[in-house]
Amino acid sequence: MRSEPTRLVRLRADDSVAVTLDPLAAGAPVPGTGLVSRQPVPAGHKVALAAVGAGDPVLKYGQVIGHATAPIEPGDHVHLHNLGYHDTVDQEVAIGAGVAPEPLPAATFDGIVRADGRVATRNYVGIISSVNCSATVAKLIADQVRMSGMLAAHPSVDGIVAITHGSGCGLASDGEGLDLLKRTLSGYADHPNFGALIVLGLGCEVNQIAELDLPEQTPVVGMTIQEAGGTATAVRAGIRAVGEVLEKLDVQRQPVPVSELVLGLKCGGSDGYSGITANPALGVAADLLIAHGGTAVLCETPEIYGAEHLLAARAESREVADALLERIAWWREYTAKHGGSLDNNPSPGNKEGGITTILEKSLGAVAKSGSTPLRAVRRFAERIDSRGLVFMDTPGYDPVSVTGMVAGGANVVCFTTGRGSVYGCKPVPSLKLATNTAVYQRMTEDMDLNCGVVADGELGLDEMGRRILDAVVATASGRQTASEALGFGDEEFAPWQLGAVM
Repeated sequence: MRSEPTRLVRLRADDSVAVTLDPLAAGAPVPGTGLVSRQPVPAGHKVALAAVGAGDPVLKYGQVIGHATAPIEPGDHVHLHNLGYHDTVDQEVAIGAGVAPEPLPAATFDGIVRADGRVATRNYVGIISSVNCSATVAKLIADQVRMSGMLAAHPSVDGIVAITHGSGCGLASDGEGLDLLKRTLSGYADHPNFGALIVLGLGCEVNQIAELDLPEQTPVVGMTIQEAGGTATAVRAGIRAVGEVLEKLDVQRQPVPVSELVLGLKCGGSDGYSGITANPALGVAADLLIAHGGTAVLCETPEIYGAEHLLAARAESREVADALLERIAWWREYTAKHGGSLDNNPSPGNKEGGITTILEKSLGAVAKSGSTPLRAVRRFAERIDSRGLVFMDTPGYDPVSVTGMVAGGANVVCFTTGRGSVYGCKPVPSLKLATNTAVYQRMTEDMDLNCGVVADGELGLDEMGRRILDAVVATASGRQTASEALGFGDEEFAPWQLGAVM
């Protein structure tokens, strides 16, 4: 057992703090600095490398992560007790900082090609409820289909999933709330990972089935509980409908270009390792995918706040940069209207893991986006129709943000986590990337990759990024993720709910 830590990460030469990758005891040497720790510093937390006066900025990633709320001395533990959040000041952004990748040779994965040419990574039957009132019946249909054994005769079908939610009525019959729900449900209905659909309503709800934008190329059966004659009759009718569409879902995977992949980039349960291991490694994978002609989607507007200038600087046009900054302005107003602050975003788990302010969290989160130009900004659940790096405006809350990306067309998700998030998002596979070896070892059955090996000195970021992309390609080709093996994904559909509930 070593008597002192040997690993310390200073991300930029001008940073006033470094991250210790091992616990520092009070009085222990701070490796490579000639300093000693003035207090105990947990692994993943910050230790001061320079004196910072009260009210002065503290730098990490070469950027301001907050201001000292008390004098900070070299060797101090820097966290909630002496570092605070100040609202960022709008600044001019010079665009053009994105680095266009050198195109890579054509590569393929084993995908599912639909009749209209769209490419899927999974092959599901979906039961989409238009309203919460039909959620129970949707789940009963899915459960009874699973128990019936009828799916066994169709091995190329990955399963059946009920897409249910808590809305669909009790909201204005026009306006942003209903529009957002309809866009999200329509996006799921049109996702190529659904080979067939049952769309189920109660009958009298505000969100009528007839007003959803349902796909013409996918077998769709629409029905309501009231027209069917009640719960039991609707369940029987739903099971019959599934049996009738199953024959149309027998497909064979075939080689398709990697450029057909739309990769959702997500972090949750972040910690002090996130911004130095899994997130930048995922950024490398995103750059590689884009070099193959594919698409990567960054989300979580509250979690780019404080780093938006870095992302806007990579915009391919002033219009794209302005669209991103307009979303930041909207979120400032939205949180203020509800008596909150964007700095309310870091969770208790984030803080325990070493993240102090939203500015620090955002700088680490943006690392997932790599280095390529930002091609487009999309509203929540809008169709992703641009290649390259795309930003989607979503909340930071994990299920809601991924729901938006999947509705927009993401067909694989990579989810980095330092605290140990458990998550799945049927009909799309989600890979979990642990930011540190301790959480990977503690939750091995939930994790797909251990990015903690970067902090351990076993792999560089470039090699870790290549491994992530290899795992994405294997997953898109049909290999199960940890969350799929555990059965996650039936409860994680979570549309963003805006507007009054009446």
